[in-house]
Amino acid sequence: MMRATSLHATSSSNLGCLTVWPHSVNLTARRLSTIMPLPISGPLQLSIRCAVQFRPCIDIHKGKVKQIVGSTLRDTEKGGSTLITNFESDKSAAEFAKLYKEDGLTGGHVVMLGADPLTQSAAIEALHAHPGGLQVGGGINSDNALSYIEEAASHIIVTSYVFNNGQMDLERLKDLVHLVGKQRLVLDLSCRKKAGKYAVVTDRWQKFSDVCIDQKILDFLASYCDEFLVHGVDVEGKKLGIDEELVALLGKYSPIPVTYAGGVTVMADLERIKVAGDGRVDVTVGSALDIFGGNLAYRDVVTWHAQQVALSV
Repeated sequence: MMRATSLHATSSSNLGCLTVWPHSVNLTARRLSTIMPLPISGPLQLSIRCAVQFRPCIDIHKGKVKQIVGSTLRDTEKGGSTLITNFESDKSAAEFAKLYKEDGLTGGHVVMLGADPLTQSAAIEALHAHPGGLQVGGGINSDNALSYIEEAASHIIVTSYVFNNGQMDLERLKDLVHLVGKQRLVLDLSCRKKAGKYAVVTDRWQKFSDVCIDQKILDFLASYCDEFLVHGVDVEGKKLGIDEELVALLGKYSPIPVTYAGGVTVMADLERIKVAGDGRVDVTVGSALDIFGGNLAYRDVVTWHAQQVALSV
């Protein structure tokens, strides 16, 4: 079985992403290159690298690597009994990070599902095990953002700090850009459907914001960050299949790299994301993977990832 041990990110401005889109590259060319190989020579050869990537994840709750139905998380003990845990690993976060490093996987997400010291310590150990290869999110704000970059995170991932009290706080967003740089910032636009639109949700996905995902908001926010991360909250962790409508929206309108998470159950779902997203949407798989107690072979997903990258060269 083919391994992806020889694959490495080639972007100098985006440590976790093989897909690099300078402003000079027309988005139409980007879309067409997912359909047919382009005769590329010279400097553009390093710019146009169309590959749908698998982005691995490490979700940490109370210091342990777990797969939790995110919409069941609560900030307080009240309601804690509703927490649905799909899987809890006996391996450390650092061990998963080392696995991803060995398999040449970059741009993965370390998500801290809580602000307790055990969770923060486990996240930092994972970052140290795969320096520059992982992004980190969960409780990130202007006070701690830079510290995680210093601990070897390639990017910080932010939602609730920017989408505060149901509204986008542009001053906070600008503050983060000033602190770590646009090229180090990922905006988590995880969303749920409301009145026919995809509204960004915050605070453990419990609160709807007044920001809905469309072309205008994606174009606006792209000027402040390097990537988007989008969980389809209505299907996340439930292995119900992907939200193809959301994937299609992201593939059509996102002007920067975007990763979708939610509902992947079988290998065919990866191809569905590739097609629905027009070859422009990366994918994260969690509970479905056998390394997290599911039935989808992690090794098969890594092989698929390597094949996508090979097709783009």
